[in-house]
Formats: sequence, structure tokens, C-alpha cells
Amino acid sequence: MIHTSTPSATVSHWIDGRLQPGRSGREADVFDPALGSVARRVALASAAEVDAAVASAAQAQPAWGDTAPQRRARVLFRMKELVERHTDELARLITREHGKTFPDAKGEVHRGLEVIEFACAAPQLLKGQYSDNVGGGIVNWSQRMPLGVTAGITPFNFPFMVPMWMAPLAIACGNAFILKPSERDPSPSLLIAELFAEAGLPDGVFNVLQGDREAVDALLVHPDVAAVSFVGSTPIARHIYETAARHGKRAQALAGAKNHLVVMPDADLDQAADALIGAAYGSAGERCMAISVAVAVGHIGDPLVERIRVRAQALRVDDGEAPGADMGPVVSAEARARIEGYIASGVDEGARLVLDGRGLVVPGREQGFFVGATLFDEVGPQMKIYREEIFGPVLCVVRVDSLDEAVALVNEHAFGNGVSCYTRNGGVAQAFAQRIQVGMVGINVPIPVPMAWHSFGGWKQSLFGDHHAYGEEGVRFYTRYKSVMQRWPEGEVRGPQFVMPVNG
Repeated sequence: MIHTSTPSATVSHWIDGRLQPGRSGREADVFDPALGSVARRVALASAAEVDAAVASAAQAQPAWGDTAPQRRARVLFRMKELVERHTDELARLITREHGKTFPDAKGEVHRGLEVIEFACAAPQLLKGQYSDNVGGGIVNWSQRMPLGVTAGITPFNFPFMVPMWMAPLAIACGNAFILKPSERDPSPSLLIAELFAEAGLPDGVFNVLQGDREAVDALLVHPDVAAVSFVGSTPIARHIYETAARHGKRAQALAGAKNHLVVMPDADLDQAADALIGAAYGSAGERCMAISVAVAVGHIGDPLVERIRVRAQALRVDDGEAPGADMGPVVSAEARARIEGYIASGVDEGARLVLDGRGLVVPGREQGFFVGATLFDEVGPQMKIYREEIFGPVLCVVRVDSLDEAVALVNEHAFGNGVSCYTRNGGVAQAFAQRIQVGMVGINVPIPVPMAWHSFGGWKQSLFGDHHAYGEEGVRFYTRYKSVMQRWPEGEVRGPQFVMPVNG
């Protein structure tokens, strides 16, 4: 096994089936956010190293694309078994470099595993359609063909799950795949590469490039990269999508979010408060599906806020590997400073600060990047803390008078990633689900992340591109449609034809 968890190790690239040390001379620090100290270094790829990874992928892809889908699926079945076997190792790497609690990290691994399981159905997923005798002895069928070399640029908050949204499906469809993970928590990517190799994936079909914007921009303009997938903030998603499209690539860029949870007057308030605590403060709020706005409808504002306050005050914030920890640190000192800046902005703009998570110190982890659970009430839609994605453990409560006002509030927001509604009324639930302009909707479900056989994606400024991630949408993204019409000579109509052929 590769000892990616060794503190003194430098995290390098994986190209052509083996570790490749960085040659650019550039490196960055990788922190343990609970300790607030450097755990290791990571190499940052140059354009030349990007060229080497793309060349390896381009050389390997044709043979892999010609491999029968069931043989590709067998590699993914073995990958599934290996991920199950190494779940704790993957989770521990995530906890030490990202900061989320160990049970939460294991949950991330399991959600990524579900996409691998879905991709194991490659022979079924890639079936085309067939029509016999469409006219003049002609048969017509369709195929889904691989694109070639594909790339994924993934965020720090899910260093295993989000790569698994992309790589297994891209590989199942016959493509080669290059992963550019976040430089903040890069170690899981090398363990993924090693497990793919152990599963029998041919050298070059899966490569890992560590790096920063230099590597990203080199991938976006490389003539041999056919498609790029991305998950991250909206400004970067827009850059990814526009640059890739300008260079003739298929692009899928999942972007920012400001997810609302609407609590109707008839809702079970204890259930809603519990849901808000987990959805707002789980993983220190560093989830693209985190609930960051609670919309209290009607008279339930005061009792709802009080229930949230009591529960949030009781959360245990600690090292992610500490038994019983509810919330770990945020990923970096810069993230902590940004989040604390948003809290200050909320105070300045007149929101009522019910709980202040700034300045939290964890005994024994005094240098860690901790922010406590923060709660604002009486937040207005004009405020910065409402309009912008904070990406931290900050929950804003907005009060409205009716369902119509709640729906309008959500629909007017620039983001449309996820939303939830808590109610006991089936008519309200149906109306909400149909009227809301958001890509993923939960009814009494706080974080409505679709299962692997459905697809993940938002609307408006939360997605750039035509396809959502994984599921059948992922298969469409990683393949090209081909239609074939065939007739054998004995059925051929003799003589030139000058009329558009028709059947009937």
C-alpha cells in the first residue's frame, strides 16, 4: 500500500499507473485542520506534467474503449470490493486533511461507493435502441460511444465522494479519466488511484494530477481533453464552463448554493429543528447541500429559533477523530477568517446574532481552525449573509407570512441547488415541489441528495451545462450518441435516389 497518511510524505501525481514525483519545483502545504499545523506537502503540476498525464490517458483510452462493457464492469466490481475493504483508511485520510468527523467521512465513502455500484451496470446502461425494417430493407440502431480523455476538477469538501460522481461512470463508458483534486486534501486521490490499479484498471486509464489553477487551465485548453466535470464555487464554475466551451469541450460545472429549508406552521417543530441542526452544522457547514437558510412561515418563528438555539449550543466541536464529536474544524485558517467575516457582516447589517461561533478554542487543539455553530434570526434577503454562500456553520432564519411568500423568496434567489419543506400537509408538499425553481427538492428530507441511479444537480447559478452529475445524466455526459442505418446489397434499391427517403 502507498503510505499516503505518513505526515512527512509529499503527495505527488499518479500518471501511467505509478507514482510520479512533482517536477515543477512548486509545492503547497497540506494542513491538519484540527491541529492547525502542516501535515505534509503536495506537488503542484506544471503544464508539462499535464501534458504527460493527458498523453498517458490518450494512449490508454482506445484499447479501454474497445474493451467489452462487461469486462469494464468487472474492474468496477473489484473496485467496489476494495473500497469496502479500505473504507476506514479512506475516511481517516479525509478526516485528517478535511476535518469532518470520522463517522461523517465514512458516510462520504459509502455515498461514493453507491456510484461505483451503479457504474457496475455498464452493460445495461450503455445499451442502444434498435428498429427493424424502417424502410427499403434498412435497419436503424443507436450506440453510445466514449468521448476519449475526460477530466474532473473536484472540491475539498468531498475528496472521495465527488471524484466518484465522475470517474467510475467515465471509466464504465470507455473513457480515460484525469482527476485534479483539491490541493487542500489531496491524499485520498492517491489511494483511489492505487485501488483502481489493484482492481485491474489498465495503466493510464485513471491518472491523478495534483495542482492549482495552472493545472486546471492547462486541462481546459488541452486539445486532447474532450470533456471536463467540475464541482465548486459559482465564479470558478463559470470560468471552467466558459473556457472549456470556448475550446470545444463538453463541460459540466456544478456551482454554488444557498439552500433553504421551509418550515410550515403545521410541521413537527422538534423534527424540523433536528433536521436543521444536522443539515446546517454537519461537516461544519462545508457541504454544497448544507441548509444555510431556515424559512419560518407564520407564527412558528420564535419556538423554532429557540429549539435550534438549544440544540446548537449542545453541539460538541472537536477533532474529527474524537469520540462523540458532532462537528470538526473548517478546512483552513483562510476559511475560518472568511466565515468570521460573514458573521461580522451579519451583525453590521442588523441581523440578530443568537449564537456566535467566533473565537472557539478546543482544549488540546488550540491552534485548530474551529468555528462554533452560529445562528442568526431576523435576516433579510438584502443582507450579504443571505445572498452569498458562506460555506461554514452559519444558519440564517428568515421569517415570512405564507407559503406563497416562502416560494417566492426561494425562487428569487440566484442559486437553485437544493431546498426542503417540512409540513404534514400533502397538498402543501405537492404545491411546493411543483412550484419551486430548484434542482433538488426534499419534503421532510433536509438534504435531498439523489441516489446514485438518479442524478445530482441544481438550477440557475448552481449549474453550468446541460447535464446533471452521475445517474443516467452522467452516462449521457460521458458518451456521444451515434445512429447507424444499415442495408445489405441484396436489399438495395437500384438507381440514384433524388427524393428524401420516407417510410410509408
